[in-house]
Amino acid sequence: MDVVHPRYGTDTLADVLPGVLSALGMPGVADPLGLASGRLAGVRRVAMLLVDGLGQAQLPLAAPYAPTLADLAAGRLGTVRTITSGFPSTTPVSLVSVGTGAPPGQHGVVGFNVREPKSGRILNHIQWWDDQDPGDWQPVPTLFGRAAAAGIPVTVISRADFAGSGLTVAAYRGAGYRGAAGVDALATEMLAALHNEGGLVYGYHPDLDRAGHLHGLASGEWKSAAADVDRLVTLLVGGLPADAALVVTADHGQLDVPEDGRLDLDSDRRLRAGVLVAAGEPRVRYLYTQPGARDDVIAAWRAVLGDGGWVVPREEAVAAGWFGPVPEDHLSRVGDVVVACHDRTVVVATRSEPLFVSQMVAFHGSYTAAEMRIPLIVVTAQ
Repeated sequence: MDVVHPRYGTDTLADVLPGVLSALGMPGVADPLGLASGRLAGVRRVAMLLVDGLGQAQLPLAAPYAPTLADLAAGRLGTVRTITSGFPSTTPVSLVSVGTGAPPGQHGVVGFNVREPKSGRILNHIQWWDDQDPGDWQPVPTLFGRAAAAGIPVTVISRADFAGSGLTVAAYRGAGYRGAAGVDALATEMLAALHNEGGLVYGYHPDLDRAGHLHGLASGEWKSAAADVDRLVTLLVGGLPADAALVVTADHGQLDVPEDGRLDLDSDRRLRAGVLVAAGEPRVRYLYTQPGARDDVIAAWRAVLGDGGWVVPREEAVAAGWFGPVPEDHLSRVGDVVVACHDRTVVVATRSEPLFVSQMVAFHGSYTAAEMRIPLIVVTAQ
């Protein structure tokens, strides 16, 4: 199995926006990817598009239905390189790393679902509204806010129903926010902001990831969603002002998981024994254990998963650097036990989580190449 370890501060998703803002003249930000001195040298405005679920492994799958993406991936329209997401390779973790330029351990959004240490409740970072104050839960200033303070116009364009959510505030606070749903509206709003305000215009498109989750990467629905992404990118490339560039990247990849690769922690007593709460998501589980039960839980999960997963105490996962540095305030958000699934294995929870999660076809979150490796594409105005 190809385990991909994120190299924070070198070539991860968290390193993209600092380089973009460095190219736009923002002081005090690092540029380990060399964007300011490379493809973005001399650029005065940048459109950055994050396509949810467009991992490096998905580019060749999309190519038959996405000619512009195929040209981009081949280097015919711009430059492309491979970087990685952070860990876990999942949307809320990645979006906050984009917005802060920080690894997960530092900004504290360390999983899809985590247990709140004080209340013991599960916080779903996607459905985060009144559970926690975003400024307290995610204390790192965003790059959007820092850029605005430095006089660089910053605009975020995403779904209108995401406005004001905890995740939106944690990732994007400080930026002007505009609602747009669908390819055409997103392209129109991004190009209008790029032409009228300039600076940094960031857009988020979620539909490819959703199609993969619900229908799988070989489905007609996923192919149609890939064609829509291609139309979006084509519109953006064609509408760039002369002094602008387009940066395209993703938050993670995906992989299909067959029925025989699914374990159910709600129906297997061995997996439930000693576990107070199971959070995370099917590819990466955080287990919060009963007092004194941690070692027994680790032994039981290792016996059940075998080669299908890496099962370790929190301290080992943190020491291995998967989250980057983790301050004391954020340690307890990670489970007492961390389970990262290998190959095509997931651990679902058919009774304690929404049923559609266990019915999904494609998943992500763990540290395999299909999930971790993402493209970084840069196109300058033609």
